[in-house]
Amino acid sequence: MDKNFSLEENIIAAWVRLTGVLKNTRLTDGLQYNEAIIMNIIYRKFREDGKGVVSFKDIVTETSMLKSLVNRTIDSLVRRGLLERLEGKVDRRTTFVRPVEENLPAYLEVHERTLEMVHHIVEIIGTDDAEAFVRLSNKINKVLLG
Repeated sequence: MDKNFSLEENIIAAWVRLTGVLKNTRLTDGLQYNEAIIMNIIYRKFREDGKGVVSFKDIVTETSMLKSLVNRTIDSLVRRGLLERLEGKVDRRTTFVRPVEENLPAYLEVHERTLEMVHHIVEIIGTDDAEAFVRLSNKINKVLLG
């Protein structure tokens, strides 16, 4: 921590460096960063329920991305054959997406590389700090997103 700056300024600097590393590394090589983020949300849901159906609104809420960016990103993933759009059964204005199961291996390649990188980070910082990072990140998200 740089003693010439306030704690708040040091937090901002650390945050900027971390997000820059996440966006600019080959962490998501094969997918654009936003595509990987959306696929991760859908894949986590798929692992929970075997279907992976997620509403457009839930993706916007979870990522805090602009609706237009989420829409463009989903369009790109649909063109690549990784997702398919579904209309809501009750309200046709609600759009859902789900993974195209036979094409999930293309995403899982990217996901495995990400897991390897994160595993390496955990080896460096240790399990306690990694768990603290998750706890603090979740706490910050809860405060900022309500």
